[in-house]
Amino acid sequence: MLTARAQLRDAHRIVVKLGTQVVTHDGVELALGRLMGLVESVARLRKAGRDVVLVSSGAVGMGRRVLGLTERPRSLGLRQACAAVGQGHLMAAYTQAFTQLGVVAAQVLLTQEDLADRDRALCLRTTLMRLLGLGVVPILNENDSVSVRELVEYRRRQGEGAPEAATTFGDNDGLSARVATSLDADLLVLLTDVEGVFTANPTTDPSAQLLRELPGVDDAVLSMAGGGSSGGTGGMSSKLEAARLASSDGTAVLIASGGVPGVLERALAGEPVGTLVAAQRRGARWRHIAVSGRNQGALVINDGAARALVERKASLLPVGVTAVEGSFDKGDLVEVRDGSGRVLGRGIVNYPSSACRALLGRHSEEIAAVLGWRGYDALLSRDNLVLG
Repeated sequence: MLTARAQLRDAHRIVVKLGTQVVTHDGVELALGRLMGLVESVARLRKAGRDVVLVSSGAVGMGRRVLGLTERPRSLGLRQACAAVGQGHLMAAYTQAFTQLGVVAAQVLLTQEDLADRDRALCLRTTLMRLLGLGVVPILNENDSVSVRELVEYRRRQGEGAPEAATTFGDNDGLSARVATSLDADLLVLLTDVEGVFTANPTTDPSAQLLRELPGVDDAVLSMAGGGSSGGTGGMSSKLEAARLASSDGTAVLIASGGVPGVLERALAGEPVGTLVAAQRRGARWRHIAVSGRNQGALVINDGAARALVERKASLLPVGVTAVEGSFDKGDLVEVRDGSGRVLGRGIVNYPSSACRALLGRHSEEIAAVLGWRGYDALLSRDNLVLG
């Protein structure tokens, strides 16, 4: 069997989180050389056919520089203002860099609540999957101008109180973990300003040893981490919490230094860079679709659609559906059956049952004309479908 490192060579869908200390120098000046190297790596991976999603910190620091602030903003309102100013400048830098390399980038701002709400999370997943299908690199960041979770965590880490309002995760670590699990990513890469996870804090304990691999993240591992970076809100404990979330849902996690040249290519070549946290089991989404959750109805399909699902791993288009059973809403679980009643699989449906009935046997181009609106080309998207 392949080792955990060797398996990274086959990682197709990758979420890469860039910490503030990777994107900037001391949380303020944009680290252009380092950032361009990482953008070039992502562009090469994208052109090689891999799906890559970036989660980038650094907006507050960029805003602080543009506004000419000499000290880190302490008040929540000022940090939100810095984020509002800095996000545009940060995205402009990414857009220009990717454009020069022939890759299209897209900005997606979201909050933790977007991933907690089922309908919003499903819409986000659909948007990201469509962008990836178009060859685009989505660049995500928490919308700090309207969301206070990350900024409250910053205040807590700075000793300014409000612990009851602080989120478990700091920076974009938790956000990247939730995005990785929602996309069923093969790998989450958390790039920071340290080499990986050590047995103790290497800045205060010279005997601290770098841990190359971890079978998982438990309380003992978390106890080895502490403290945050100078410019961001996260720290190693935040990254380990994110790694615990993602790895427990089936996504391998690599914590490594963003300052190592070619770190992404080296990791995907199986080289021992950073600390690799092994994936524990198949993702929560797969388990929910395959074995948990209650069916709300069924879509009966013809032989052509059945062959397309099994042989070509296609999505289920309305033209292949012959009957709709039960009453369900968008986002519910439904079975997929052939004409004899045999269950072929289960999936998360993109339209309510009334819309599915109206679209029976129709082509995707007719959806808007039939319904008066169009959300998806398929009734069941391939990434939300489990066969067998």
